[in-house]
Amino acid sequence: MTEGPYKLPEGWRWVRLGEVCEVWDALRKPVKKKDRRLGDVPYCGANGIIDYVDGYTHVGEFVLLAEDGGFYGPGEPSAYMMNGRFWANNHVHVLRGKSGYLVNQFLYYWLVFCDLRPFLTGTTRPKLTQTAMHSIPIPLPPLEEQRRIVARVEELMSRIREAKRLRQEAKEEAERLWQSILSETFPKPGSELPKGWRWVRLGDVCEYRTGIWGPEASDPTQGFPIIRSTEIEGLLIRPQTASVRMVRRGQVDAYKLETGDILINKSSGSPHLVGWPAIFEDPRDGKIYLFSNFMLRLRADRRTLEPWFLLYYLHSPTARSIYLGAQDTTSGLRNLRVREFMVQPIPLPPLEEQRRIVAYLQDVQGKIRALKEVQAQTEAELKRLEQAILDKAFRGEL
Repeated sequence: MTEGPYKLPEGWRWVRLGEVCEVWDALRKPVKKKDRRLGDVPYCGANGIIDYVDGYTHVGEFVLLAEDGGFYGPGEPSAYMMNGRFWANNHVHVLRGKSGYLVNQFLYYWLVFCDLRPFLTGTTRPKLTQTAMHSIPIPLPPLEEQRRIVARVEELMSRIREAKRLRQEAKEEAERLWQSILSETFPKPGSELPKGWRWVRLGDVCEYRTGIWGPEASDPTQGFPIIRSTEIEGLLIRPQTASVRMVRRGQVDAYKLETGDILINKSSGSPHLVGWPAIFEDPRDGKIYLFSNFMLRLRADRRTLEPWFLLYYLHSPTARSIYLGAQDTTSGLRNLRVREFMVQPIPLPPLEEQRRIVAYLQDVQGKIRALKEVQAQTEAELKRLEQAILDKAFRGEL
């Protein structure tokens, strides 16, 4: 008899996954992206549906479990259900409960609930081999009890999904509110400006420069941290994760960052990330930070322009529509047309008015940030509630 991590109710028993599952990995396909033809059949990988294709290898209801690249911790999305026609690549295990032993939905919820990390191999990219997967323990109640538990879990999870939907709506509403406030704050090109304001070109009030790159520093104390798009978090830059690279000392002054510098993401696979602006504030850790060749640095002329005023304007719907339109596509990447970006019109009030607007927007942003923090706490609580429901379900207490 298989040993398990806790005592089960009468009539239940611990078994190994390989005893009660059919494994269909032999039909997985290592399909190259260039060979995928769009259609109405989902092509699945470790993190869910990747694409749609017009051929298939599986038909029916299956549980897909990430072989590598998944998160694997309790409640993390390492498993998901598929029903119908689909292809599965070689980064996902394809499972189905054996008839008369295991209900697929029961299997799915167990794989979502249990901690799979003890069964992984490798450190850089952890992997769940088929051999290790076969040895995963699973509590097995009678079939009718499995179906009853699944029905009860589905009922409770549907309520949580509704709560998540409402939370997502609230999150989107907060973002719409922010965009509405920015739209009301900044005049649109062609509109009449308030007294004392004037239109200028971005390049007339900012100097700009594309960044630098270099080989990875074997000794971090000998290199310089270089900010990439991955260090952008909303409107701010988190420099702690910057890549340390070797750069010639004579180039440092030209590419070092100062508080108030705005970095623009020049290239990305996602159109909405191209042109995204964020502001650098010196972390005062004694390091000199540079910026990568995929970034554009704007340095405002402080005699006429407050950096935070510029940052907020560049996040306004008007400015975003400009940089979303000033893009080219090369080898799957979207690239910002820098010259077009730099000649966009900017509404420029006097400095005192800029500071007043910045103070107002920072106050609004603080309130919206507090709202989002509450929403994030709610999301975490819903996740804990999901785990509590599954814990009771697999102990026979639901």
